[in-house]
Amino acid sequence: MAQLQVEEFWAKADKHLMSTGVPYSPAIITKALGTKLFDQNGRAILDFTSGQMSSLLGHSHPEIVEVVRENVAELDHLLSNMITQPVVALAERLARFLPAPLEKSFFLNTGSETTEAAMKMAKVFTGKFEIVAFTASFHGLTQGSGSATYAAGRKNAGPSTPGMLAFPAPYAYRSPFRKADGSYDWETELEFGWSMIDRQSVGSLAAFIMEPILSTGGILVPPKGYLKRMVQECKKRGMLVIMDEAQTGVGRTGKMFAFEDDDIVPDILCLSKTLGCGLPLGSVSTTAEIAQGLSQSKFLWLTTHLNDPLTAAVGNKVLEIVERDNIAQQAEERGEQLRVGLEALRKKYWCIGDVRGRGLFQAIEIIADAETKAPGTDLGQIVSDKALELGLSCNVVNLPGMGGVFRMAPPITVSADEIDAGLRILDEAFGTVLAEAK
Repeated sequence: MAQLQVEEFWAKADKHLMSTGVPYSPAIITKALGTKLFDQNGRAILDFTSGQMSSLLGHSHPEIVEVVRENVAELDHLLSNMITQPVVALAERLARFLPAPLEKSFFLNTGSETTEAAMKMAKVFTGKFEIVAFTASFHGLTQGSGSATYAAGRKNAGPSTPGMLAFPAPYAYRSPFRKADGSYDWETELEFGWSMIDRQSVGSLAAFIMEPILSTGGILVPPKGYLKRMVQECKKRGMLVIMDEAQTGVGRTGKMFAFEDDDIVPDILCLSKTLGCGLPLGSVSTTAEIAQGLSQSKFLWLTTHLNDPLTAAVGNKVLEIVERDNIAQQAEERGEQLRVGLEALRKKYWCIGDVRGRGLFQAIEIIADAETKAPGTDLGQIVSDKALELGLSCNVVNLPGMGGVFRMAPPITVSADEIDAGLRILDEAFGTVLAEAK
């Protein structure tokens, strides 16, 4: 694309596209295939975010393409009360992966839709209305899901949904709760959090909605035993547990579902992003008991694309591939390779304060001062920009109270050579930026 065409492209974008608060990437992507993006000049860029953390099996996976081609020509969209074979097949296959007593599901489009539906389910089933979420949570930005989101997007839109309560996020690197040896005292922090919830609650605690690893909040990984203790505390209070696995589900962390690492089962499970492998598909799964209670209480959830056959066929194929190709094991193996490489970079560059994550869901946190751990948001953005210039797309999150956090979640189909290539680009980006800063 000639320079004049590029200028014309951005001029049209500025004129006709309304910004929603997300700065545009300078790259103009014309093709996405496998683990690579291609810009207007044909330059290949390694995609270490799987699109919007969604393309689990890579872009334009040939089997997914074929399913879309077949189904869009025969069975794309119907009235929402018409249940089709692709929808039943997906529900059946998903049930085989779900740990008991989870067994009943319905299908939507986006993560925000799934969390909205899940919170309404919890309210209807329990007859209560208070919802608790982590202070670094991101469950969407629609009215209900946005009210349960504390990582971003809360300002200037008036009151949130009544009954929303915030709980301290398990942020081991920066938590003020410390034992005498300096290690993270998550038990005391957790007890403090519940004491605050109990003081604020008006006695109508319906559910705690949580990500098993907080993604937009900075890939915050709760310590072993944390989620199990949280479930116990919820049960004490008669609360349901809603697990939002939009980004961690379907094998990305080395297990089919990230909550399995702590040997727990939520009351309601939300999947989205990874289930559709880049297409708009989400699911809400629950127990037969809760489903029956909701039916008796006249629960209603209806959207234009409820249980659509086209995306259901895609989800069924995604789960087939995940099982057949042992995707979770691949994520664990490639994730270990990525983690070792990131740890080596941390030892090499003082500005990398922390490395964390599980499977192919990793992060590095950038700091501006090695002594104070002051957040390095500006530095992180500069490194991210340099990496993109060198051929690597890796998302950097800049939120108040934390450094610039690089989230790295390449497609599970990424090769060992591509992991090494990405690490080399990151190494060069850090080296160049820090040398220029001297």
